[in-house]
Amino acid sequence: MALEMEFKYFLDNQEALVRQYKQKFVVIKDSQVVGVYDEELEAVEETSKKHPLGTFLVQKCEPGSGSYTQTFHSRVAFA
Repeated sequence: MALEMEFKYFLDNQEALVRQYKQKFVVIKDSQVVGVYDEELEAVEETSKKHPLGTFLVQKCEPGSGSYTQTFHSRVAFA
C-alpha cells in the first residue's frame, strides 16, 4: 500500500501530533513531519514543490478515527 509507513507513523503518534498541531494539516514523509499548514490544498501545493505527489501524506490532526475514516452513501440500490 502506498504511503503505508506514513499513515502508520500518524496512527502511532496521533495523540502527540493532535496535541501539537490540532486542526492543522501535517505533511508526513519518511516517518517524520515535514510541514504543517492551515489548509489541505496549501499543504499539497507547497509540499509538491519539493517532493513528488504520491510520496507524502497530508493528514488533518484531529483525535479519533474521524480524521481518516470516510463513509460513502449511495442512492443506487444494489441487488
